[in-house]
Amino acid sequence: MTAPAHEPAMTLGRFAAETFAASGIKVAFTVPGESFLGLLDALPGAGIRVVATRHEGAAGFMAAAYGSLTGRPALCLVTRAVGAANLGIGLHAARADSAPLVAVVGGVRRSLRGREAFQEADIEGSVGRLAKWAGDVSEPPAFPDALREALKHALSGRPGPVVLTVPEDVFDEPPGEGLSVTPQRGIRTLQPDVSSVRGILHLLAGGRSPVILAGAGVLRSNASSDLVRLAETLSIPVIAAWRRPDVFPNDHAYYLGMTGLGAPPTVAERLLGADSLLVIGCRLNEIASFEYSIPAPGTRWAHVDLEPRTAMAGLQAPEIALAADAGAFIRVARDLLLGGVLEAAAVDARRAAIADDRAAFLASSDVVEEPWEGPGVHPGRVIETLGRLLGPETILTTDAGNFASWAARGYRFRRPGTFLGPTSGAMGYALPAALAAAVARPGRQVVALAGDGGFAMTMAELETAVRERLPVIVLVFDNRRYGTIRAHQEERGAGQGIGTELGAIDFAGVAEALGAAGFRVERDDEFEDALTSALKARRPAVIQLQLDRRWLSIDQRADKPAEVALPVQPPEAMEAGEDAEALEAAVEAPEPPAPEEVPAPAPDGAPPDGAPDEAPPDEAPPDEAPPDEAPLPDEPEPATPDEVPAPDESLPALVSDHERLDGQAPASERSEPVSTEEPTAVAPEG
Repeated sequence: MTAPAHEPAMTLGRFAAETFAASGIKVAFTVPGESFLGLLDALPGAGIRVVATRHEGAAGFMAAAYGSLTGRPALCLVTRAVGAANLGIGLHAARADSAPLVAVVGGVRRSLRGREAFQEADIEGSVGRLAKWAGDVSEPPAFPDALREALKHALSGRPGPVVLTVPEDVFDEPPGEGLSVTPQRGIRTLQPDVSSVRGILHLLAGGRSPVILAGAGVLRSNASSDLVRLAETLSIPVIAAWRRPDVFPNDHAYYLGMTGLGAPPTVAERLLGADSLLVIGCRLNEIASFEYSIPAPGTRWAHVDLEPRTAMAGLQAPEIALAADAGAFIRVARDLLLGGVLEAAAVDARRAAIADDRAAFLASSDVVEEPWEGPGVHPGRVIETLGRLLGPETILTTDAGNFASWAARGYRFRRPGTFLGPTSGAMGYALPAALAAAVARPGRQVVALAGDGGFAMTMAELETAVRERLPVIVLVFDNRRYGTIRAHQEERGAGQGIGTELGAIDFAGVAEALGAAGFRVERDDEFEDALTSALKARRPAVIQLQLDRRWLSIDQRADKPAEVALPVQPPEAMEAGEDAEALEAAVEAPEPPAPEEVPAPAPDGAPPDGAPDEAPPDEAPPDEAPPDEAPLPDEPEPATPDEVPAPDESLPALVSDHERLDGQAPASERSEPVSTEEPTAVAPEG
């Protein structure tokens, strides 16, 4: 007769593990250390997957990427000063991306504190300053409250990383009397003020060249399809913030590109030419705002964010600053517009302008027109091949570096939750982020893009991918140099390349030595076969791409002068016109009539009522049930020439961004089945 399994004693380490699990944490990334074994050993029993990595910096990148993709925090466990110092780059990445992350640092035993014990340091006052919140536990009775406080900060408001330092011996202490495991949820959404929403709609509708700049806050609140409907209703184009290209379907007729490095010149020109601007779920960082030139002087603008900007360091204050969840704002705005009627001439004029802007964007974002016969690959042709062979559900991750500019301009994202890239600009991010994506979205294809400099910083994680059976594919653009810094040297006229020239690494051979597949590509005609083989391999793979050193960036080659686009001068702010007056009468009417619908503007080559297919979450949050799917309306009747009504009650009920809108693909070429999993947000980005 088999003896019953022994129930492990309840300790504070086990209490922490069960609290993390009850609060929705499903995975921990770590380099094990003796200072937190009392917590580490309890995680599997609580149902938390443990992924051991080769470096704490990579563990931090994985946790940051996991939080960005899912909206849920991952755990990151490191030891004392050495582990926490290595983790710092991941904390910085998570803070820049407003990604939830919970880091637990095992500290020295209480009896040794303050004696310069082995690897002792003030974690809270040093590395902890990179986080949104940091705390330190001094005695066992303080641990439960400190744990709850850390989770509250990670899950509430603008998400970000938190750091909690716990002495090694505290984890093995018994819990106090009456201590029970309770889930920590945080504040899920920040509801908008309706009068402010109405004011923002007036601002947009009154503009002759309005535009929406959308960031990760829209993604985290599962609101991409609602943003599509809002843009279509108002006839206003959308530009994605830097490294948020999946916030809006790129094949939609109203998508005008992504800001930042690699953007075609039309993006900055369109933003500088806007007379009214809505910035939603975007932090307006230096790169996203083209070195803080956006919003332009004279542009009337509003900011919807969990932490909206105020006037600072040359930034003019927004006309309306609304502290709100991006998705909640969009849904309230759509409700206000249900009975609105927009002036037909203004709508027609905006639609015609959008068509011209879209054509200009497409013409300026061609990445394959540059002639090239070798040696090495044409980076634009690599991106074009990826676009042809990868399905719309594929998740792309990218490292920092000029190689990424071709993907930024030429790859088309058609689903939310399909891109990960660090706004912190950290090198070494792409491979760890790919592993995190494969953990979070099992069964989805994941492809990482990296330069040889960045990839070499974290390539040891290939062994992690092999051990964890995560079949990611890595493309290494290998020019044997730190290419971005070398380009800066060229711009300064210091072309000697001090410190930026690197030696050769056989990355394909390294991959094979670690148990992954390795491929070498030296010509354009070899890449498609290598990619096809890697996709069929169903195991981690590295494709090493030989890249000639004359390729500096998408806009600069060493053997030809750089093409620099001069931005247009921003216009003065224009007064609100007839369209704003018509909207004001509509949104303030207590019982608006039910007008006829406006045919939704079609994506390039798609039916007029197209809306983006988006996948449902892999699971509902613990306190919510999965939303019901909502049917789309029948094809609307054409509007009369006198007025163009906004959508009325015949629109489908507002649905989660990740419900599938069956049969309504935003692109004419869409034929692939839609995945059944997408991010489930805990709290949106600020």
